[in-house]
Amino acid sequence: MVQEKITIIVPAYNESDNLAPLMEEINDMINEDGRVYEVVLIDDGSSDGTYEEAKRLKEKYPYLRVYHHRINLGKTEAILTGFRHSDAPVIVIMDADLQFDAYDIPKLLDEMEKGYDIVTGWKQGEYQKKFVSSIYNYLSRHLFHLPIHDQNAIKALRSKVLEQINLRKDWHRYIVALAINKGFKVSEVKVKLRKRKFGRSKYAGKGRVVIGVMDLLSVKMQISLLKKPFLFFGTLGGVLIILGVLVGIYGLIQRFVYQHGYRPILYLVILLIVSGLVLFTVGFITEAITALSERIKRLEREVIQRGSSSGSEEDKKQDK
Repeated sequence: MVQEKITIIVPAYNESDNLAPLMEEINDMINEDGRVYEVVLIDDGSSDGTYEEAKRLKEKYPYLRVYHHRINLGKTEAILTGFRHSDAPVIVIMDADLQFDAYDIPKLLDEMEKGYDIVTGWKQGEYQKKFVSSIYNYLSRHLFHLPIHDQNAIKALRSKVLEQINLRKDWHRYIVALAINKGFKVSEVKVKLRKRKFGRSKYAGKGRVVIGVMDLLSVKMQISLLKKPFLFFGTLGGVLIILGVLVGIYGLIQRFVYQHGYRPILYLVILLIVSGLVLFTVGFITEAITALSERIKRLEREVIQRGSSSGSEEDKKQDK
């Protein structure tokens, strides 16, 4: 039986000192595991010679392919670049900072062979930002109903997962949540996490926490509320309009029954009713955008399916 190839995607940004020991460890793992691997390394606009070091290592490791971003586009775009240059049915996403152990990759793949579409690592060990990470994973589990402990670690997944989910900037952290939303099966295994030896963390600073929380809410909005946007915005708008009517009735009673006028009540009525109408309008617009988006996605799937079918027919002709 011919073994399926596995692509290890390695996004790298200013990781020149880590590449040589990383590739040595990956090479030892490949020699011991026996599966068919390739490594696709993406230099994401580094300024420390990462690209030059990767090209040097390419001469030593024939299964290593190197690609380069002229400017730093972020980890998500680096992953997508690696994906576009892979034709393997299974992909492993591994950081270049040596904090994850390449020998955990076979464990992820063994678990995947049980029928899972994604297997993610559950970090074991002391590491920087552990408290922040635990809060982030706690919120993720409850917002997205995840059956795992850790979203943001080394992971193995079938390429069809990346074909069917929409990744925006910094959304690589939500691959698992987006995949579960599409019906893919997910599992996890414990993986070793080591302290960084060379270079600096790219995700330090309080600003990253704010960005992470905003992205968390944005992903939640996309996969739940925006499935039926008018239900959300229309309901909220309807509640505000009803409140406006009730406050207006109260104001009329005060004015004509008790002869006591209070102008701020009028302003409040106007605010509530106008806000409700605005939310109704937003609901209609987002409903139209969602319908258009779904239409585009269906057309994209049809194009992919036709391409796959025509490719299969060409293969059959060549076989004949």
